[in-house]
Amino acid sequence: MTNGVLQLISIGIYMGGMLLIGWYSYRKTSNLTDYMLGGRSLGPAVTALSAGAADMSGWLLMGLPGGIYVSGLADAWIAIGLTTGAYINWLLVAPRLRAYTEVSNNSITIPSYLENRFKDGTKLLRIISGIVILIFFTFYVSSGLVAGAVFFENSFGTSYMTGLYIVGGVVVAYTLFGGFLAVSYTDFIQGLMMLVALLLVPAIGIFATGGPSETFESVRAVNPAFLDLLKGTTFIGIISAAAWGLGYFGQPHIIVRFMAITDVKEIKNARRIGMGWMIFSLIGTIFVALVGIAYFHQNTNVKLDNPEAVFIVLGQILFHPIFAGFMLAAVLAAIMSTISSQLIVTSSALVEDLYKVLVKKDATDKHLVFLGRMSVLVVALVAAALAFDQDNTILNLVAYAWAGFGASFGPIILMSLFWRKMTNWGAIAGMVVGAVTVIVWSNYNLGKVLFGETLYEIVPGFLLNLVVAYVVSLMTYKRNDQIENEFDQSLHLLKNE
Repeated sequence: MTNGVLQLISIGIYMGGMLLIGWYSYRKTSNLTDYMLGGRSLGPAVTALSAGAADMSGWLLMGLPGGIYVSGLADAWIAIGLTTGAYINWLLVAPRLRAYTEVSNNSITIPSYLENRFKDGTKLLRIISGIVILIFFTFYVSSGLVAGAVFFENSFGTSYMTGLYIVGGVVVAYTLFGGFLAVSYTDFIQGLMMLVALLLVPAIGIFATGGPSETFESVRAVNPAFLDLLKGTTFIGIISAAAWGLGYFGQPHIIVRFMAITDVKEIKNARRIGMGWMIFSLIGTIFVALVGIAYFHQNTNVKLDNPEAVFIVLGQILFHPIFAGFMLAAVLAAIMSTISSQLIVTSSALVEDLYKVLVKKDATDKHLVFLGRMSVLVVALVAAALAFDQDNTILNLVAYAWAGFGASFGPIILMSLFWRKMTNWGAIAGMVVGAVTVIVWSNYNLGKVLFGETLYEIVPGFLLNLVVAYVVSLMTYKRNDQIENEFDQSLHLLKNE
């Protein structure tokens, strides 16, 4: 058999495993809470790794190593910011969000939590939140499908459309039938695959480049500044890179995992597992890039046309085709885990936060689960249609989607959990200002205008959201005994756990 066929066999085994998990999860899904939130039954390990896999996407195995391969450790500030943000998210947001969503009418989505938390009788907060999620995630899913299609095109020589159909078909199948449980269980397996791959490739690669000291000497020979965190950076540049960590507080597909864990006391274990996974994965990613620099410097007869393919190319060079196939599957796992997470969150926003609110409040669970599955299919079809013509796919929105969600939802989530006087009008005003700031700041490059260099749009968006939400809340605050009682109940639940 040729190397390509052996690698395809590995990919086929991986795809089959994902479909089996989808079938298993389908058998365990009986109502809307099961489909949208897994019945709040996730253990700490599944919660931790599914949150990590949903977060990182192909960026972890392609984007970041490619950036470090080109620019050196100066690009590692993003990893530092993300690690810090993720830890604070697990420490501050996770336990309080799990407790508060339970006492506040058992909320199963972020928009429903916000409506229940603020007793928003206008329904505006829930509807605006649902629309923001629906629009941004449709384009996000489209971007993931493009990445999966390009992966097949570059790795196996298939057509772009064939890759699109394969990735879209498998992801939609296990997400549509298995719901949140399928997404979380597959994310767990995908997270393990990503971690193992990111540890094995640099570990074997260091031996191929002559050992640790020879590897670092080769990197210095290419460019001594590659091993310096500060060379080639500015203060604004470091702030922009590290500010990626602010985005964690507002990513619906990540923080929904906190709501799904069995109980609050499991958060600490989940945090340890999740942060351990993240730190080892990011260290592995950095070393993939450094080993790649050393390897291609030492072996000038081997060409790397695309820096973002450094992980893929090293895996194919260093491992037997069967194992190289599983390394490729790890890249696919990173892409698919994020697509599936975004599909289920978008489906929940469409059904739970828009259909139930605007169309049929008394719909049965069976009817809503069916609509949830149909929503996954419809959103995937729209996203795939956007991805048909790669050149016309709206990828500009995806470039600041992380900032958009972080600046729109992040401050609102944080303040809702820690400040009892926040109001629905403060949340609405802050959310709108955060989203608009990100879009305007990015499109007009206001950082360049004001500071002479680009400042990541999440920084002004996040800060303005905080200020506006605080001021408007003070202006509109009226004591609500139900809100006060639920705030106290959530704190009591935390203390008891």
